[in-house]
Amino acid sequence: MAEEIVMNAKVQRPAVCNAIETLLVDKAIAPTFLPLIGQKLGEKNVELRADDASRSLLSGKAAKLKSVTEQDYFTEYNDYILNVRVVDGVKSAIDHINHYGSSHSDSIVTRNEKRARQFLAEVDSATVYWNASTRFTDGGEYGMGAEIGISTDKIGARGPMGLEELTTYKWLGIGNGQVRT
Repeated sequence: MAEEIVMNAKVQRPAVCNAIETLLVDKAIAPTFLPLIGQKLGEKNVELRADDASRSLLSGKAAKLKSVTEQDYFTEYNDYILNVRVVDGVKSAIDHINHYGSSHSDSIVTRNEKRARQFLAEVDSATVYWNASTRFTDGGEYGMGAEIGISTDKIGARGPMGLEELTTYKWLGIGNGQVRT
């Protein structure tokens, strides 16, 4: 499920605002997951900018592999470029997202409901998903019709905006592997 969600969220349409720019992988699954996803992303010509722990696991698996910089974590590439970082648990992931993220859309892929609920509650983004692609963050997908813009502000409209969206709220999406087609 995680592989499909990552691939959908990055390569389906990399130049849109709901595509992922950073992949955080828990250290417990990184040795197994990173070589698999690195190869799949490499097949789609995605450049990976990885921290030291990720780079050692991706070496030879990703066609384009570079060292990540701190500035990279703040960057929205709108391209086939993805930051990769190994984290030590859900709290570390939440802290990373709340510091570096755009406050737009974030997702956790896990079977652990306690960790997922913590992520949903503590990540400060307009839309937060559990086991679903970030690519669903869109006014049309939310039943608002065509978007007139997107906002990650905390006052006024937040998330996809239609004419009637003048309040602040946080969208939560819970799935079982949904990707956007």
